[in-house]
Amino acid sequence: MMKLTLTLALLAGPSFAEEWKMRDGDHLFSAHELKERLIQSDLVFYDEGRSVYGADGSYSYTYGGGGTWEGRFEAQDDSIVCVTFVTGSTRCDRIVENDGRLVVLTIEGERFPVRPSE
Repeated sequence: MMKLTLTLALLAGPSFAEEWKMRDGDHLFSAHELKERLIQSDLVFYDEGRSVYGADGSYSYTYGGGGTWEGRFEAQDDSIVCVTFVTGSTRCDRIVENDGRLVVLTIEGERFPVRPSE
């Protein structure tokens, strides 16, 4: 019974086989390219949220109004970045480049453009 429950739970969760909501012009990165791009500078979003990816694999996200989540990140091929937070929860997003700027895609189909660097 435990095997059946585990199998059903895995099938119900998000899968990388699901189609991300890509758009024309979205450019994918290799794992190495993605990590190099992410550690170059903070990603600042239009709601003032800020993602910081460290060369050592550290990660933090600070909400525009305050409050920070911390964890460790791993860049993967096909522009996937997964973060395991200190709470133990994990989330994976796809980060693409489109028209010269980075855009974060969530498995739920949302797109969050990164503000241009100043």
